Amino acid sequence: MSGKNQRNGSSNRPRVLYLSHAPDDIYDVVRRMAGDEVDLVLMDSNDDVARCAAIADCDAVIVASYRLTGQHLAAAKKLQLVHHQGVGWHDTTDWQTIRDRDIKLAITLSGSTISVAEHTLMLMLAACRHLSHADAELRKGKWLVNALRTRSREIMGRTVGIIGMGRIGSQVAERLLPFGTKGLYCDPNVTLDNATEKRLNITKTDFNTLIATSDIVTLHLPLMASTHNIISKDILDKMKPGSILINAARGGLVDEVALDAALRCGHLQSAGLDVFEGEPPSNDNPLLSNPVCILTPHIAAGTRDALEQKLAAVFANIKGFFDGQPLENEIDLHQHED
Repeated sequence: MSGKNQRNGSSNRPRVLYLSHAPDDIYDVVRRMAGDEVDLVLMDSNDDVARCAAIADCDAVIVASYRLTGQHLAAAKKLQLVHHQGVGWHDTTDWQTIRDRDIKLAITLSGSTISVAEHTLMLMLAACRHLSHADAELRKGKWLVNALRTRSREIMGRTVGIIGMGRIGSQVAERLLPFGTKGLYCDPNVTLDNATEKRLNITKTDFNTLIATSDIVTLHLPLMASTHNIISKDILDKMKPGSILINAARGGLVDEVALDAALRCGHLQSAGLDVFEGEPPSNDNPLLSNPVCILTPHIAAGTRDALEQKLAAVFANIKGFFDGQPLENEIDLHQHED
């Protein structure tokens, strides 16, 4: 079958499937981080029939960007643990089935925080200076030395609104400090202490105030039913004229058609997107041809540094769980309703 056992011999080691089909250089890192204490199963093709066959006798599965579906779970008769390689489990797992079968679900807090925060800052800078458009036009022989001057902005002095002040949102705020920005944030679950707010020059506010007053809005929240298209046409219309939207969280948070229209009519200056409603985006997605939109292919967390840190934490947690230790970063699905 396409799922291939990477450890030989029978033992009490947990059998663990890496759900995504990945290139060999990724698998090299997975193997190295797994070590010899698990029986590792990797996919040699991106085939769901083979994936269901591979998961059938696995004790645990590692989920990254490829969604763990009800079909996979129906085949996984021995499954005890679903371990997400990152934190965005809401849209990458059939969590209702996982909950109903009382399978454990854990997430990985290590690894992606710094890489996503850095990528977010990069998108802000690129969007302020129309980097993609300037680069593309230069390669066509067009020298836009003055053409972009009145449309480009500096970050210094801008008001940056952070929607979602978790680990990544907080690190974005840290990295904005040297740029002399003023910060706003909204998060129903997080209120920074006064000393931290003062140090970061950031203030908590409500969603509507943040939207209406921020020069740059950046999203750092999960995709759930309650957050789908949280940046709708109505919200885009309420954004400050000439402002910038950054999304390195989940594509479904933004109405992409409405965003394209807001950019093309000049209401927004620019946008920086690392994620899309459908991935990869379809060829008819209007943002692909929008010259003021900076686009990257869901790579914000995609550094070698982040991958090694995440996988080291994943396998340590899996090994500890099957050795009888408490599971770290477990999600209580019975308390989740969205």
